[in-house]
Amino acid sequence: MAPPVDSAHGLLAAFFGTLDALAPDKDAKAARLETAKGDVIESMSAASLPATTADCANRSATSRLHKSGGTNILLWKRQPWWRNPEQSRSRRGGIMRKHRYPSLLLAMAITFRLAIPSGACTRAEYHGLDDLNITGRTMDWKEPIPASLWILPRGIHHDGRAGSHSVQWTSKYGSVVVSAFGIASADGMNEKGLVTNMLWLPGSQYPEPEHPDNRLSISLWVQYFLDNFATVNEAVQAMQEHPLQVVSDRIPGTKIYTTVHLSISDASGDNAILEYIDGKLIIHHSRDDQVMTNEPAYDQQLALASYWNQVGGTVFLPGTNRSADRFARASFYIHAIPKTANAAEGVAEVMSVMRNVSVPIGISTPDKPNISNTRWRVVADQKHLKYYYDAVTAPNTFWVDLKKADFQVGAPVLRLPLEANEIYSGDALKDFKPSKLFQFLPVLPKE
Repeated sequence: MAPPVDSAHGLLAAFFGTLDALAPDKDAKAARLETAKGDVIESMSAASLPATTADCANRSATSRLHKSGGTNILLWKRQPWWRNPEQSRSRRGGIMRKHRYPSLLLAMAITFRLAIPSGACTRAEYHGLDDLNITGRTMDWKEPIPASLWILPRGIHHDGRAGSHSVQWTSKYGSVVVSAFGIASADGMNEKGLVTNMLWLPGSQYPEPEHPDNRLSISLWVQYFLDNFATVNEAVQAMQEHPLQVVSDRIPGTKIYTTVHLSISDASGDNAILEYIDGKLIIHHSRDDQVMTNEPAYDQQLALASYWNQVGGTVFLPGTNRSADRFARASFYIHAIPKTANAAEGVAEVMSVMRNVSVPIGISTPDKPNISNTRWRVVADQKHLKYYYDAVTAPNTFWVDLKKADFQVGAPVLRLPLEANEIYSGDALKDFKPSKLFQFLPVLPKE
């Protein structure tokens, strides 16, 4: 185990010492590393980060600020690196020549800022062959999270549960969801292969309520997308034209204020990340946005990923349970595992990545319930519409085949209890029982 680091300089010395030791060509890299060390230390002394991390992430991005109903929405559309000839040549050569040191500077500055424990939970989407797209996530929390699996048919009417100006809708698509604490949908996939994952994001700041008839309790954020959209593009366009007024509150029985962000992916492999930063809805929309953890905000996660891509996962990967480290490992492995068209192989590969970024049982941080052991994992095969559930306390993984579920209007709501560590095997659809749908937690905003 590395010795404790007591200062910014100590952290950098420890990191660069490790990198120097692992570098296959130490002499050729020495001068570049020395220059980078100086740049990073100088930047930390200034106690500032670049104004925009997009420029430092070696990614070509365009942004548009939308004004819709009084809410600012910043949409990031990242262009794949292969559309930039200069960056394409650099990547093929194995060295990111353009902005190499600014990217290193930013990544190390952020890494220093994240030396304290940060939130857990990890999500990644795999792009296989023959349109095989699979999304996996972990759920990490200090206390057990009472969970159930639910099958929800089309035609269910929902109220946004956020006061008199709540959004109203009737579900267009059936879905399978994981409930959390019996008050919210935390994860799920609908019958069109749209997957929604809700993960913790410390520092989220939601807008002050100001929209009539468009307010939504955070307990319904996942469900709203599963009920209404078949593709990521549909969802992003809807949020640009008619953004929701998401309202949050404390987790019942605790002093913990709910701060989360949302990822959505679809059967085509498209992705979007939705965050509320400084009261503004930030949407990152790109097929390449395959990995999400917790903090920092997603644009800074992309900058970190850019640096670790340069280092290369076969040379060095960070191994702690911090958010930035899990992001680096998930980003490397989700691209390193073999490309396959075989669904069973693909699901096994994604589940292995989720286990790699999981936190062992019994590991927790005082006063930080979100940096704790993994409770469960899910993997969604978006092509074949199979939803796999893996509890860390159960001896096996089971699944639900959505193609066999009855999503017709008027079909019963079905529940599969998981609170008592029940054990299921194979396709568990047969074990679901009719049940009254749980009540989503209402949140009453200040009028």
